[in-house]
Amino acid sequence: MIKKTLSTALLAIAFPVLVCAGTYEELIQGAGQGDTPAIAALVKRGASVDTTDSEGNTLLILAAREGHGELVDFLVRNRAKLNARNAAGDTALRLAAFRGHQRVVELLLAGGAAVNMPGWTPLSYAAFNGHTEIARRLIKAGAEVDAASENGTTALIAAARGGHLETVRVLLGARANPNLALESGETALDAALKQQHTEIAELLRKAGGKSGKTVTIQVR
Repeated sequence: MIKKTLSTALLAIAFPVLVCAGTYEELIQGAGQGDTPAIAALVKRGASVDTTDSEGNTLLILAAREGHGELVDFLVRNRAKLNARNAAGDTALRLAAFRGHQRVVELLLAGGAAVNMPGWTPLSYAAFNGHTEIARRLIKAGAEVDAASENGTTALIAAARGGHLETVRVLLGARANPNLALESGETALDAALKQQHTEIAELLRKAGGKSGKTVTIQVR
């Protein structure tokens, strides 16, 4: 009788934990798959829209990364934290820009997601992969064109290195400085020449771009 009572008590304690664990798994899996009805049902039952996985990815980050616009819209409308960062420092907008999910980018911007931040910005991420229309939209939303990462990478350097001609055009049109350099001294022109992107190199030269390897000899 005592054993039976003890077993019942332990089950009563463990049951809520098991339910919570199950809910957590459903949330993370649902976010990655873009299962809006499932997420909505769990949120209605009290689940947090800001639940994170083991790598710090919120439901919004997971949905944005995979391009699930409907779910992103639901989470934004339910006041998910727009600028939360995962363990790598990425936000939902950064990853949407990196992967070229334009609709998601639009939804996040409309919701008030930050376009400027320390380190790699959404604009630099978009430029890195040549997502020109997203770069345009971010600039229109107030992205700092010359913002640089920790090692000095700007959106222009990223686009030049990747050979993304149209993105380079857009950035220069927004008055990006072609002579900003990496810690190594490499400019956008150097990056383009290194990868043999000659058309981009010519465009940068016309915009006043110079090589960071140019040495000025001072006469004493």
